[in-house]
Amino acid sequence: MTLTGLSMMAALFFFGCGSAPKTLSTTIFDQGLRFCESTYPYDGGLLIANFGSTQLDPLNSEGKGYVVFYKDGASEVLIPADGNLSGPRGMYLRDGHLFICDVNKIVAYDLQNLEAAPQVIVLPDGEAFVNDLAADGNSLYASVTNTGHIFRLDISDPAQAGEPELWLEIPGPNGVVIRDGAMYVACYSPDGEAKGEHLIYRIGDLQNPVAEPFVTTPGQYDGIAFSTDGKSLYVTNWAPAGISRIDLETRAVSPVELPLEEPLVGPADMTVSEGMVYVPDLPNSRVVIFAE
Repeated sequence: MTLTGLSMMAALFFFGCGSAPKTLSTTIFDQGLRFCESTYPYDGGLLIANFGSTQLDPLNSEGKGYVVFYKDGASEVLIPADGNLSGPRGMYLRDGHLFICDVNKIVAYDLQNLEAAPQVIVLPDGEAFVNDLAADGNSLYASVTNTGHIFRLDISDPAQAGEPELWLEIPGPNGVVIRDGAMYVACYSPDGEAKGEHLIYRIGDLQNPVAEPFVTTPGQYDGIAFSTDGKSLYVTNWAPAGISRIDLETRAVSPVELPLEEPLVGPADMTVSEGMVYVPDLPNSRVVIFAE
């Protein structure tokens, strides 16, 4: 994202007084994408989840969602629009079973047998905005932005996942990641306006979960991912639209400046894999790629 003038000043104020932004070169991939919200590493490449809907509506019920596999500049549809996905978002892979967040449910495909009907895990009524997934051992955690809930389910047998149980309440949980027994949660206000509680949180003990603010600047945070070296977090934000890097030791926040002809509008559920960062720009139906 290239920020100039007042927008650059606003971004620096918003993101704090971390180190100066580093300008990076970028690659854009947009072939065959339609409202791409999420990315996930797979088989040396990248999975990209798309709504495929007529209009940008994360809670649509059109059943046009699909997943593209991107590798070495080429792509193919891995999971076609079969009616099971409408607003596919965060993904998680366990033993060949790809779990995908969708509207009020999680859908799991056996990638070794895509002809088989997927496993559909329905969440309780009202849990509409199922957003992201992360696992620790045999526990899979799913964030639901509109209700402020994080659910946990047993995936010791990924072909037959357990029933989701409410695990934690937190304001607007969106992206989630886990490393060394700690979870980090990027929070987003469902009504589109960030409030004081929409922060980056850390849960240090997954067995006795307590959410503590980690970055205290409110935002419309979406995607979150660890850097390759594990020393930082990348986060995406819709207000202002951009990407930042958070030092896990000092908590210093630095904006990532990207030289884009068309600025980011809605950076969503990013992936970091083998030193590359993949950021879906949801409204623009493209993935922005840059090296760390």
